[in-house]
Amino acid sequence: MSQNLVEKIAQRFAVDLEEGATVVSGDFISIKPAHVMTHDNTGAVIPKFKQIGATKLANPRQVVHTLDHNIQDKSEKNLEKYQKIEAFSKSVGADFYPAGRGIGHQIMIEEGYAWPGTVVVASDSHSNMYGGIGVLGTPIVRTDAASIWATGRTWWQIPPIAKVSITGKLQNGVTGKDVIIALCGFFNKDEVLNFIIEFSGEGVKELTLDQRLTIANMTTEWGALGGVFPIDEITIDWIANRIEKVKLRGLEGVSSDVDGNGEHPRMNNERLEILKADMQNLKADYDAYYAKEITIDLSTIEPYVSGPNSVKVMNSVSELEKKDIKINKAYLLSCTNSRVEDIAEAAKILKGKKIADGVEFYVAAASNEVQKDIENNGDWQILLDAGAIPLPPGCGPCIGLGIGLLEDGEIGISATNRNFKGRMGSANALAYLASPAVVAASAVAGKISFTGSYSNTNISAEIKVLPKLKREIKAVKIIDGFPEIMEGDLIFCPQDNLNTDGIYPGKYTYNDDFSPADQARVVMENYDPEFGNIVKEGDILVGGFNFGSGSSREQAATALKYRGIQLVITGSASQTYMRNALNNGFLVLEVPELVIDFKNKFINGNLTIETGIKAKIDFKNSIIVAGDSEYSISPVGTAAQELVVVGGLENWVKEQIS
Repeated sequence: MSQNLVEKIAQRFAVDLEEGATVVSGDFISIKPAHVMTHDNTGAVIPKFKQIGATKLANPRQVVHTLDHNIQDKSEKNLEKYQKIEAFSKSVGADFYPAGRGIGHQIMIEEGYAWPGTVVVASDSHSNMYGGIGVLGTPIVRTDAASIWATGRTWWQIPPIAKVSITGKLQNGVTGKDVIIALCGFFNKDEVLNFIIEFSGEGVKELTLDQRLTIANMTTEWGALGGVFPIDEITIDWIANRIEKVKLRGLEGVSSDVDGNGEHPRMNNERLEILKADMQNLKADYDAYYAKEITIDLSTIEPYVSGPNSVKVMNSVSELEKKDIKINKAYLLSCTNSRVEDIAEAAKILKGKKIADGVEFYVAAASNEVQKDIENNGDWQILLDAGAIPLPPGCGPCIGLGIGLLEDGEIGISATNRNFKGRMGSANALAYLASPAVVAASAVAGKISFTGSYSNTNISAEIKVLPKLKREIKAVKIIDGFPEIMEGDLIFCPQDNLNTDGIYPGKYTYNDDFSPADQARVVMENYDPEFGNIVKEGDILVGGFNFGSGSSREQAATALKYRGIQLVITGSASQTYMRNALNNGFLVLEVPELVIDFKNKFINGNLTIETGIKAKIDFKNSIIVAGDSEYSISPVGTAAQELVVVGGLENWVKEQIS
């Protein structure tokens, strides 16, 4: 069977597959990533790791710990937290990078953990960034991180894949940041929510590796779970140059994993030659299937700004200049846009100029290595001479930490990745996103501004939704304890975008005394107070689209399980919700055809509808029979079955390490 690049990489890192099995989108698999990174949240993963009875890492070379988020906080409490993380990391032999070394995602790139053609995960949503170098990078939740520490692996359901074909060339002054702002703003109706993006097309070679990292990074804000660029000559050249640079740099700052000859354990020529020989196998098949295909012409993109307070709102800089939007703060920092190339863009604008009166311009390099490079080439001094306020290499204001946050009534423009309301400070402030050059120009002008003339203000882009691939479904092996057949009455809750607050009210989230029975009692209370009186144990819940969006609270999954719901069928579901559910031994299946049929048949104004239809789910043959209709489902493989049988990931890990 043909595979796209995402499926090919997943195939390589899947474990315990049945002989001859070919993985495709929708499959549940056990996966052993090449590396797993946690940052300041390592402190929250450690107790989960200990709680499951683990005492050592399955593979210390797989685990990377970085301190990067709250490095400006020099309080005794935070320093103690950092000391505990470092002590734990060294006690188990993980690769550790202290505060000041840089942002974790940048370290993963610089130090060769994110290596083309591999799977690399992180307990952080911007692990998508690794896709810029041809890595299948995707986020995990903290329980998954603890599982990987203890067993080397976790489970994954391969998401739907969308291909983005890039054509044309960028106009002068247009950057990778403008490309991803254009994609987020033009396709702003959740078209790629919970997808993984594969970038392709002749236009890809017009993008530098740094631009690819920026675009991949912000596929997160576009709603995707990953964004993977092809492994091409630009990738190879970047790695070759990086290897030479590492040789000149020496091993300073490299992890403990250094070979006896003092050669870098990951950034070396032997590994590069293996990659070169393997490049032909790391390409999508010519007839690979994609659920959606998007095309965009780079030549029709101009400098854009996202916001305020949303990446779904986009305007050209030229349009916003007419509105005379005064700014109070500007930012050039974060894992998105604070590499050497980004700082150089800003330095070109700022050379010989001064930041406008009343504007604070905060800058930070993505890593201490980037810092040294821009100090050596003079760009850093140009920023300082212009009046920029330097911050240490780390996250800081991007995540609402440290100095320089937006205050009530202020307006800020930033080269970061998120402008959600309140993320960078006050919820009563306005935040815009733009490229480093636009941010620098705006800081000088004192308002959103940029110089340049652009001939085309209409983006040329389109999207095609392709028919669902009909695949030959082989009989699924059913393990002991997992039902081959499940039957139950279907209860329909038709609302789309039903978030976790609707499923499990936030006011109960931190009530540690809440028992399973308490959770069952209040489930769906905010959505429909009558839900608990309508459903009965053994029912199967049918939800709408984007089910379980919002916060990551586990109780939104466990409360339905404790209420006696056997499983949930949705049109689509939040991936975080699905992970939390299966991590607690509770299945969520995406069957959009069934949900659409129910919406056409049962919408009657009620929030919870007894359909009178009994479903028969045949897991062996991957079908659901509901009334007179039959629907196919993605095979529920061994990885998912095991979690249901043992009652969740924590119990599964305990079994593995015992």
